[in-house]
Amino acid sequence: AQVLRKSLQRGAALSAGSFLVYEAHKLMSGFAEVHASFKVEDVIEQADYLYGSGETEKLYRLLVQHKNSDDAELLWRLARSSRDLAQLGSTSAEEKRQLTYDSLEYAKKALEKNESNFAAHKWYGICLSDVGDYEGIKTKIGNAIIIKEHFQRAIELNPKDATTIHLIGIWCYSFAEMPWYQRKIAATLFATPPTSTFQEALRYFHMAEEADPNFYSKNLLFLGKTYLKLNNKKMALLWLSKAKEYPAQTEEDKQVQKEALELLNSI
Repeated sequence: AQVLRKSLQRGAALSAGSFLVYEAHKLMSGFAEVHASFKVEDVIEQADYLYGSGETEKLYRLLVQHKNSDDAELLWRLARSSRDLAQLGSTSAEEKRQLTYDSLEYAKKALEKNESNFAAHKWYGICLSDVGDYEGIKTKIGNAIIIKEHFQRAIELNPKDATTIHLIGIWCYSFAEMPWYQRKIAATLFATPPTSTFQEALRYFHMAEEADPNFYSKNLLFLGKTYLKLNNKKMALLWLSKAKEYPAQTEEDKQVQKEALELLNSI
């Protein structure tokens, strides 16, 4: 759910000229309200360049000017940007909380503007899950079915989006390993509580890999972890080794390498 290698590559592929246009505009406007004549396509191009360049704070400052926009493409990017800013180590706990709730509102608005936008569904599901971290396990479990429904709708709209397929795999993995006390909470919330298995999680992780091979270090890690849960050490070693050797381009990649190495040493 965080900045992915392929996304970075796609963003970096945008022209440096777009960024220069953006910088010039920034100086002229002082990040004041953008004129109505400013084209949405230009803002999106600038936003994608900044995202691909890892300029989290600049990207947020650009997009937050458009929080009242009616364009779903801008709004889901603002939701993602708000969430990314919340994840930074330099963001205070109070700011992190506010940004987390803001990101959900932006994703919700994106869906209201265009229900057929797959990315709006994906980021609504991600942001709804994040808010659950603040509202307790009962709310988080209560939102679980809604979250999965939005991920599934995103896949219906874009069957090739590997990250959404991966997220359903994470959903399945989480419910497969859910501790007994959380299962009791789920039983009080649903007539038929949501459940899953490690086999189902494995199927989604493989589907994600088929859609976009080697796209995300975390998908490789979870393939290894899931095979461990299924007591298939040979396949676990294969995927954990791939995760350990994945070129680290983000902080998350480094954490994945560390966890993969620890698991390899424990086998």
